[in-house]
Amino acid sequence: MLGPSFGIGRYIEQLIAYLEQIDTVNQYFIFLRSENWDTYNPKAGNFQKVKVDIPWYSFQEQLILPSVIRKQNLDLMHFPHFNVPILYRGPFVVTIHDLIMFHYPRAEATTLGPVIFWMKDKIHRFVVRRAVKKSHCIITTSQFTLHDIVKTLGVSKEKIVVTYQAPFELRDREQETREREQESKKEEKMLKTYNINKPYILYVGAAYPHKNLEKLVEAWKMFEEKYGKNYQLVLVGKEDYFYKRLKSTINHHQSVVFTGFVDDETLIGLYENAHLYVFPSLYEGFGLPPLEAMSCGTPVVSSNASCLPEILGEAAMYFDPENVEQIADVMYGVLSNKDIQMELHENARQHLKQFSWNKLARETLEIYEKTSDKH
Repeated sequence: MLGPSFGIGRYIEQLIAYLEQIDTVNQYFIFLRSENWDTYNPKAGNFQKVKVDIPWYSFQEQLILPSVIRKQNLDLMHFPHFNVPILYRGPFVVTIHDLIMFHYPRAEATTLGPVIFWMKDKIHRFVVRRAVKKSHCIITTSQFTLHDIVKTLGVSKEKIVVTYQAPFELRDREQETREREQESKKEEKMLKTYNINKPYILYVGAAYPHKNLEKLVEAWKMFEEKYGKNYQLVLVGKEDYFYKRLKSTINHHQSVVFTGFVDDETLIGLYENAHLYVFPSLYEGFGLPPLEAMSCGTPVVSSNASCLPEILGEAAMYFDPENVEQIADVMYGVLSNKDIQMELHENARQHLKQFSWNKLARETLEIYEKTSDKH
C-alpha cells in the first residue's frame, strides 16, 4: 500500500517508480487509500491502482484487507512494512525497516495511556514475529537491521536480503549554475518565510524519543555558550505531539527554528543552503536524511549509533549521541574547518555512488521472481 511521500512512503514511492521503468512483463496492483489516490498515476500499462479505504495499523486492516487482496488473485504480495494481516494466507515478502519498538518500547514514546500502550506493544510484537515467520523472504535496508532481525527475532540470515535505499537524485550541476540566480531569489524568499536569518545547522525528521532531539537541543545550548550565537538550528518535520513537546522545552528560543512539514522542493532548498546537517538519532534502520543532505552538498555530522556508520561511511563526522558536549564540539569542529568540509564533500561524492533507487528496484524485482519461482 502506498503512503505519504516521506519515510517509508518515500521508499514505496521510489520502488514503484523504478519498477515501472524496468519491468514491462509482470502485472502490478498498487493498493491506495482515498487520501493518496491522486498522488500516484501509473505510467506503465502493467501497473494498476486499487482503492482500499482501510486505516493503516488498524483492526480493519487485519480483518478486511486479506479479502481485498485475494480478489486480485495475486501470485505474490509485497507488504512494504511489518503490518501484515495475520489472516492473510497467500505468498508474500515483507520489508522490515527496523525493530525500533523492540528496543525502545517506552511508554513516553507514545500519546497512549500505559494500558493501551502495553496492549498495542504486545500486538505489534506478535504481528512482526508472525510476518517474518510466514514471509517467503524478508527485505531490509541495512546489514545492521539484518543482524538485528536475526538476533532479536531468531530468523535465519539466509531468509533476509538487504537492499539499500537512496537519496535524491543528484542535480545536473551545469543546469544548476545556469539557473542559480533565479534559484537564489526563490531561496531567499523561502528562508524569510521560516525566519531563517543566519547561517544554519539543519535536522530533518521526526521528533520521536529515539531521534534524540532533546539531547540535540541541550548540545545546541552548549554550542552557543562555547562558540557564540552566529548560527540558527533549523528543525524540519511534521508538527505532532512530540514536536510540540520539544517546543515547550525551548520557550521560543530565537535561534531554534521549527518549519513543520515541507514539500520536496523546499526541502532540497533547505538542504542546499544549510552550513551543516546534524543527525543525533539513537537508532535507525537506514538513515536517509543525512544521505539526502550529502547529495545536496551539505557536510554531515552524525550519531555513531546503530546502522549510521554503515550507511554514511567516511562521508560524515561522528559523535556519541549521549554526550552533549561532544555533539556541540563536533558540530563546531566541522563548521570551523574548511579542510574537513572539503574532505567530507569529496568522500560523500564517492560514497553516494553505491546508492541507487534503480539498483534497489532491480534487486527487489529479482526477489519477486525468485520467490514466485519457488511457489
